[in-house]
Amino acid sequence: MLANALPNDMDTLKRMLVSRDETIAKLVAEIARLKRWQYGRSSERVSELMDQLQLALGDLPETSDESLPVAGSSDALPTQPSNNVTILRRKPRAFPTHLPRETIVHAPTACGCAHCGGQLRTLGEDVSETLDYVPGYFKVHRHVRPKLACRACSHIEQVPAPSRPITRGMADAGLLAQVVVAKYADHTPLYRQAQIYRRAGVQLERATLGAWVRESSRLLEPLSNALGRYVRQADKIHTDDTPVPVLDPGRGKTRTGRLWTYVRDDRPAGSRAPPAVWYQYSPDRKSERPQKHLQGFSGILQADAYSGYGALYRGGQIVEAGCWAHARRKFYDLFKHEPSPIAQEALARIGALYAIERDIRGCAVPLRQSVRQRQAAPLLTSLKEWLEQVLVTVSAKSELAKAIKYTLGHWAALTRYCDDGRIEIDNNTAERSIRPLVLGRRNYLFAGADSGGHSAAVIYSLISTARLNDVEPFAYLRAVFERIADHPINQIEKLLPWRLDLQNENLPKAA
Repeated sequence: MLANALPNDMDTLKRMLVSRDETIAKLVAEIARLKRWQYGRSSERVSELMDQLQLALGDLPETSDESLPVAGSSDALPTQPSNNVTILRRKPRAFPTHLPRETIVHAPTACGCAHCGGQLRTLGEDVSETLDYVPGYFKVHRHVRPKLACRACSHIEQVPAPSRPITRGMADAGLLAQVVVAKYADHTPLYRQAQIYRRAGVQLERATLGAWVRESSRLLEPLSNALGRYVRQADKIHTDDTPVPVLDPGRGKTRTGRLWTYVRDDRPAGSRAPPAVWYQYSPDRKSERPQKHLQGFSGILQADAYSGYGALYRGGQIVEAGCWAHARRKFYDLFKHEPSPIAQEALARIGALYAIERDIRGCAVPLRQSVRQRQAAPLLTSLKEWLEQVLVTVSAKSELAKAIKYTLGHWAALTRYCDDGRIEIDNNTAERSIRPLVLGRRNYLFAGADSGGHSAAVIYSLISTARLNDVEPFAYLRAVFERIADHPINQIEKLLPWRLDLQNENLPKAA
């Protein structure tokens, strides 16, 4: 029956066989590429070209189980007032007695009564406890506020209770910093953290930890917004995005949100401006998302060839800069699947461009531009001519042809770096900022809701920026949580990682 369905014309049969072989080759190559992305090494070195620059793979992260519902507290005790309305009253929380305690006495500085100058005597004291965390162990802060009464006029003097990061919360700054850093820097899901703390004799429910993460994100959001303003003031921004699975209640599965990264880092061009990375969450990948995030920005946007960025370039205020890592990766995938002399030569030619970049990394912008025009420009011209010659000799439907067409189709954006020393040869700066998100996604699998993705973006922004500035994230966030509740909102920039470091906060350097 199959033989009857085939045409009798020999030329038609040959074309069908060629088409079948091309389809099979394409599918085999795609399977090999996906297997390497899933199970292979992230390095894109070629054994014959070990002197080439190591490029990072570019697909990344995911998020969290943020938006878990906060369960009703088992510590709530019902009371029955006279109007027959039941009111829940929380009983005092008692922390384990084996934990070390540090008593902090908040006493008036004056010895006499503030009203009449009479002698003060101790009337009593209010004691409250908060749970703190020092790396390696828990400890309890006992905040003792003596009540002093004046013998002459009966005035009672007492120092106001110190503010807490979370109003009426039991978590001190160190514990909050530990929870968010363990989740977003060490990629430890909240349920695992609860198990770890339980081994230390402290019972912290997953719902409680989730509530702390949400409240921490709310506290840090003004600081994240300040980071966003700082990033958008740059002449050049690196951007990328990565999928984030998000729970979709009622459908029994997840939907795909996106985490966008915007990086300001001009250190390779000799700039001393502090680097920063700003993440934003969106429930989809519509082109309006980066337009909203980059509203007010004018300069160079270094990104991949995602069509959603096209609207940003139409007005002329934002200039597109391409990524040679993406172009190189297409030839690298072909070479790893089935070594080809053409793919190998393409890798060698692109590797020569990267060798020039290694020599001028960290140099001033004019020098970078001069060297590129003198050394890289001839190589780029030769590469384009070679690609055009090769393209007419290979099958138009082959993977090799697609790699060449991609490179030639984005040639203007890919070669713009040669005429501007501020631009990098690739967008690996953004891809590196995506890597922590991928590691997190592999551990906690999904975000509980869009609010969880938003919380992740806020906290990731501060942790990643601290690391870029060589500031240890736990020490930095602890310092922020200790003061952000009382910090003036119009001076929020003073809490940015490089500002705290400049103010001699004695923060340890990042590992």
